[in-house]
Amino acid sequence: MADNFINEVAAVRVQLNCRDDWVWKPEPSGQYSAKTDYDMLWGDAVQGEDVADFAQLWKLRIPSKAAVFVWRLRQDRLSTKANLNRRQVEIQDQTCPFCKSTVEDTTHLFFHCSKIIPLWWETTSWVNISTVFPLHQRQHFAQHMIDGVKGICVSRWRVWWVALTWSVWQMKNNIIFSNGTFNGNKLMEDATFLFWTWLRNYEKDFVTNYNQWSSNLIEAFAVRQG
Repeated sequence: MADNFINEVAAVRVQLNCRDDWVWKPEPSGQYSAKTDYDMLWGDAVQGEDVADFAQLWKLRIPSKAAVFVWRLRQDRLSTKANLNRRQVEIQDQTCPFCKSTVEDTTHLFFHCSKIIPLWWETTSWVNISTVFPLHQRQHFAQHMIDGVKGICVSRWRVWWVALTWSVWQMKNNIIFSNGTFNGNKLMEDATFLFWTWLRNYEKDFVTNYNQWSSNLIEAFAVRQG
């Protein structure tokens, strides 16, 4: 469709006395540049505290595809059923595949589904944090990006947030596309193993074996250097 549109536009001559050219408006010269494209994509959505949150995200020791996933989640650009419906994609069943009682939008699926929120409560118990979870994904993300959380390794706390949300998305897709079923224990095990894998691959001097490490997750978040 994009190719057809460009071909149709190219066939139309706008001005008879001069040549028609593509112009990249964000750049004064009219020439495309990656820098102005990047600035435009961030735009007004990334200001103030958002800038700090995104800066922390790109510093995390995780695969780039995981960072992009979080960026899309935070901006509500994942293909949830609610978003697909908003884009005029016909979805017969718009309910959450986990609880099957509420429309599947971003905040519900990842944070407030009755099947998911107990997992978040469990993780806060590991680090002895008492909190109220925000209603919106941006605030939930920001809550885990703050510095100075007493007694825990903040960088690992942030990586865990990514691992858990990533695992929620993978289980959701498994249910939708492979006729899987919800299993909270397996979801936590998948997230824990993914978390350990990222630490092993990206954190210097991390050599603890999985069984030893996963048996004491409280210690996994203890304050440390690096």
